[in-house]
Amino acid sequence: MWYDELKEKTMWRIFQDISAIPRESGNEEGIRNHLMSWAKENGLEAKKDKVGNVFIYVPASPGREDDAPICLQGHMDMVCVKREGSSHDFTKDPIEIVCDGGTVRAKDTSLGADNGIAIAMALAIACNKDLSHPPLELLFTVSEETGLTGAFGLDGRKLASRRLINLDSEEEGIIYTGCAGGIEIDAGAKVRLKDVDPSDVVHYRLTVSGLLGGHSGGEIHKGRANAIKIAARVMHRLPDFNLTGLDGGTRRNVIPSACRVSFLVGKDAAATVESITDQVRQEVSNEYRTKDPGITLTLERLEDVPCQAVKTRMSLSFMEALYLTPHGPVSMSADFPGIVETSNNLAIASLHDGRLSAVSSTRSLVESARNECAYTVAAVYEDFGFKVKYEGAYPSWEPDPSSPLVKKAASLYKAYCRKKAVVTTIHAGLECGIINSVVEGMDSISIGPNLFDVHSVNEHIEVESAERTLGFVRYLVEKL
Repeated sequence: MWYDELKEKTMWRIFQDISAIPRESGNEEGIRNHLMSWAKENGLEAKKDKVGNVFIYVPASPGREDDAPICLQGHMDMVCVKREGSSHDFTKDPIEIVCDGGTVRAKDTSLGADNGIAIAMALAIACNKDLSHPPLELLFTVSEETGLTGAFGLDGRKLASRRLINLDSEEEGIIYTGCAGGIEIDAGAKVRLKDVDPSDVVHYRLTVSGLLGGHSGGEIHKGRANAIKIAARVMHRLPDFNLTGLDGGTRRNVIPSACRVSFLVGKDAAATVESITDQVRQEVSNEYRTKDPGITLTLERLEDVPCQAVKTRMSLSFMEALYLTPHGPVSMSADFPGIVETSNNLAIASLHDGRLSAVSSTRSLVESARNECAYTVAAVYEDFGFKVKYEGAYPSWEPDPSSPLVKKAASLYKAYCRKKAVVTTIHAGLECGIINSVVEGMDSISIGPNLFDVHSVNEHIEVESAERTLGFVRYLVEKL
């Protein structure tokens, strides 16, 4: 197997087993059954709660039965995206892992190391008979990526631990003690259609593709392009058009890497459409030549002309709303230098089942700033007459400067790694704040190995970093 020459074979073998099981958010039954079976095979007690979270209980090593228990936590689901042209079916196909020795990635899809590596680390520790540790509780939650469902629905009565190590971070050497909260803004309306005279129009499809995309929390600060925004940039400059199709973005917490817009224009406007597309192509190629160099814009004339299209005013209004929707960092934190305080990700735009819709995801370390940003996004659509609703609000995780777990973990990191850990907060959302609110007295930290380009087809994990992080987690549970 690809992991035969790697140091931590047990962890990587478990990761391979996990990767063979489809586990897109909302489709966690297979991985849940696998975890329950794994616990039984290893002589461990396991339970489920009503929302589908899995709890595995690992007895203390001899002599440590009276020590306070520790919870190792991660989530079961993954963000599923695939490369253009890939036939991969996330409902049944295993992730095909590629290892070059230094990194582990997937062939033409996202890898799912976010957060499969947490499961692999926790199970590797649980079956390590040579490790001295207190009682361990392994908690694996559902649907973290689509609304933190498992954390919100957690049955806290099934946990005795009041110390939680979340393994869902993506930078080695950092101990996270806080994270942003978030809220989603869904806007749209049922389309109004007009009849089309096929002899008087040209049917085009504009495709924006090749973008890096990425995690809307962990990579929003990198200045990468948004495919929906680029498509809207072209459409904004057209004087007149009627939408026939729109498909941009894949997930609410993913920066869109592709967008397609199909539309009708009068025959006399064809040259204008092609000229504007060429102009925007040149502009974005220059603007993103360093930060997102793979962007392509293609414009195709389509042979078929539908008998109906979205009315002109509605078409113009919706694309203008997308054009005006803020995307990217809104403000930086004054308390945590270099950390984004508030951001918005224009995540999804679609014309589907007779409805135009747009989804934005707003995050902030400050609840009032989160809400204000969301209201600003909503106002754009409301001003154009579209209906807006707010969904999936979750709180920020506020750092606790007096946390005993943070202080001890930082001290142990220095002892183990011979260097100081960075103790800070993160703009991405983590489950710790919600779990802390559900389980009274819970003290949490979040750590993890180096992951790159998560929530994209370029997602990969650094092998040595993952193995070092596993070593540190073993050290933590031994010394805490």
